[in-house]
Amino acid sequence: MPIPEGHVSTRRSPEFTQDTIPPALRQAHETTHDTWVVIHVLEGRLRYCTISPASETVLEPGRPGEIEPEVKHRVEPLGVVRFYLEFHYPPERHPTPNA
Repeated sequence: MPIPEGHVSTRRSPEFTQDTIPPALRQAHETTHDTWVVIHVLEGRLRYCTISPASETVLEPGRPGEIEPEVKHRVEPLGVVRFYLEFHYPPERHPTPNA
């Protein structure tokens, strides 16, 4: 399912590597009901796993992954990797100026 129209990219995480991935990202977790996240891999490969429904996708440069709200998931580096997370919210949560 694609990010809903009108959602706004308002922040991004620092870049993570295979050595700096926070433990919470390696364990099953989920975003809030209105938060979508895009995983951007800059180098290497990253396994993105959803818990329910169970699936695995290998992400790499040029092949980002979308995290849907409230879907339990985790990530796992496949060797050397560098990536960041981009957070998208509905406009009522982060309105644009003069809107």
